[in-house]
Amino acid sequence: MNPPLLLGIAIVCIITAGIALWIFGERGKLLRNSTREWFTNKHWKPKGKVLNAIHGYLYMRWQNQYIKYFIIQMGKIAPQSMRRLITDRYHAKVLPHEQAKAIIKVNQSISRKDLDQIVPYPIARDFLIKAPPEIIVYECGCRNARKTHCEPTQVCMWIGQPYIDFILEHNPKTAKQITKEEALQLLEEEHDRGHVHTAWFKDAMQERFYCICNCCSCCCAGIESMRKYGVQSMSSSGFLASINTKYCTMCETCAGLCPFQAITIHPDQMTVNAEKCMGCGVCVDQCPNNAIKLIRAPAKGIPFDMRVFSDAKGL
Repeated sequence: MNPPLLLGIAIVCIITAGIALWIFGERGKLLRNSTREWFTNKHWKPKGKVLNAIHGYLYMRWQNQYIKYFIIQMGKIAPQSMRRLITDRYHAKVLPHEQAKAIIKVNQSISRKDLDQIVPYPIARDFLIKAPPEIIVYECGCRNARKTHCEPTQVCMWIGQPYIDFILEHNPKTAKQITKEEALQLLEEEHDRGHVHTAWFKDAMQERFYCICNCCSCCCAGIESMRKYGVQSMSSSGFLASINTKYCTMCETCAGLCPFQAITIHPDQMTVNAEKCMGCGVCVDQCPNNAIKLIRAPAKGIPFDMRVFSDAKGL
């Protein structure tokens, strides 16, 4: 099946779902308040935005099914050009642990639209968050899409409006609002498990940041697309892992834990593949000998750092 046909089928499905939504409402009743708010948001008024609004509705309303069938299954059968088309509209920025915590700790409202160098994709580059941030924890669509998956599954943190109200109203059994302290604890627990913090952007989510995921290499569709199909669905944190051979004991812990398979075992030393390394920092805190650190790598892009964003002087 060629890419244009696949794209045509996807568009028809989105339009059909949108028509059914408006005619029949949700569960045979009038539209819920959060649905009405989503579709009447001024962001969707410009020409060509209606499909994005419907797309975003489907993504939030049935995320598990969306990721399982549209992202994972489509990724298996779609040609490379179609995979890249999806990536351009659904992608992430890797976050070292401290930067992920900095987003949760935001203490002033931040709005940025100059993320071109930070998120090197053609769309979805805006960041908008009000302080203190509203946070919910939601079921991970990637983990739930797998027959066997990592636990826990409630590890995706959605941040800000209108996402919070929509998900809580539509999925009260699989989402709950949490405090800043609970969010920080979840980040710590996932970091200790060797999982990667990622900040996600999507055109159908009003073309801006909306979620922090805690990704495991065995379940995450984004990591899978990179390792299996060479599709760069995630951009580097802007850092690179560096191993100090003086302290390295060749225990191989880092190689086994690296989500991006960037650390190679040699007879006399461990080496980091600079092209594969995404600067997530998982290896840093998991190394029993403190032999690894993250260093700035300008060629890997600019870090997504709230401590810089909150500075009125900018980047």
